[in-house]
Amino acid sequence: MSIKLRLTVLSFLQFFIWGAWLITIGAYWFQTKQWSGAQFGAIFSTMGIASIFMPSLMGIVADKWVNAEKLYGALHLLGSLTLCAIPFVTDPGVFFWVILLNMIFYMPTLALSIAVSYSALKSQGLDVVKDYPPIRVWGTVGFIAAMWTVTFLGFEKSANQFYVAAGAALLLGFYAFTLPKCPPPSSGSSGRSLVDALGLKSFALLRDRKLATFFLFALLLGAALQLTNAYGDTFLHDFDKIPAYRDTLSVQHPAFIMSISQISETLFILAIPFFLRRFGIKQVMLFSMIAWVLRFGLLAYSNPADGLWMIILSCIVYGMAFDFFNISGSLFVETQTQPSIRASAQGLFMMMTNGFGAVLGSSISGLVIQHYFTDASGNKDWHGIWLAFAGYALTIAVLFVFLFKHKHEAQPQEAAYSEPALAA
Repeated sequence: MSIKLRLTVLSFLQFFIWGAWLITIGAYWFQTKQWSGAQFGAIFSTMGIASIFMPSLMGIVADKWVNAEKLYGALHLLGSLTLCAIPFVTDPGVFFWVILLNMIFYMPTLALSIAVSYSALKSQGLDVVKDYPPIRVWGTVGFIAAMWTVTFLGFEKSANQFYVAAGAALLLGFYAFTLPKCPPPSSGSSGRSLVDALGLKSFALLRDRKLATFFLFALLLGAALQLTNAYGDTFLHDFDKIPAYRDTLSVQHPAFIMSISQISETLFILAIPFFLRRFGIKQVMLFSMIAWVLRFGLLAYSNPADGLWMIILSCIVYGMAFDFFNISGSLFVETQTQPSIRASAQGLFMMMTNGFGAVLGSSISGLVIQHYFTDASGNKDWHGIWLAFAGYALTIAVLFVFLFKHKHEAQPQEAAYSEPALAA
């Protein structure tokens, strides 16, 4: 089996695990368990909380002490156990802690999967910018496959969705141990400073103005990443209160409609190498921010009937919004850092986006929606909510143009990013 095919299997299973429950956990929470909405808001914050420290911590471990592929496999095996425990939880408070524990195991695997994949590709003399996006696209396919599996098996409101995810995590955990070795690049080094000994060298990246600015905007844009995951399904379900929309496809099967977003991802991932070579990281990131403006703006004026095309178009735009930020950002980090700290640097990028960004985005958006866009009866002004999100994304885009300084030369990617930003 070729290395590309082996990494394709890794990518598929990595996101199949997440897709099996991330979009449908709300149906299980509200309709099966009938727990409160206030407590449900904390569930999505677990991803951010875990991402604040675990990706960087596990990146340090992979950089210094343990083979990345072994650490990656162990985390998925532990995650499988926690997923199996979720159906037995009967208290919403305990549910939060079990989900948090699962996220502690799962979130660092996102960065580790990138580190393992990049290492394996480079060991075969392959170009990560050219060869990784077609591999990563199968992660999105895996996410879609999981959503459709859960939907068509009738598990959207059932605890069985967690067993589906657990089975995939168990399989990936054992599979990881068969991958090419990815030993710690910093092990055995001598004469190290205290910063090196503690594995904190990746944080020195923040001393570089360009990279510090990049990570700042990673945090700000990361706040937008989970907004549609958290509110998109609820937005469509709320149309069930209006008789004219109650029997439409998008209201009856919102998860199926939202999966168009993931389908769009598969297409935009394949376009990343071209856009990076042609426009450079700054313009590609700017395209992502503009896409977020369109994503939220289209939802603001959409409805499940004559406005269905806006919902579908917003899902298509999501592919650019998500991929041009997440995948291009990880490639930028990879090409701007030295091999000895790349796993840690990927963890730092994940911490900024899915950690601080996600926590700030979920917590602040919840407060804003509750205080400014929810009436006394609990009804939400979705038009105002989506416009507020669009305004936030537009503000970030404008600031990014003026604050992020990066000159791109239209040349092969290897040459464009040949110089690391941090010296050894």
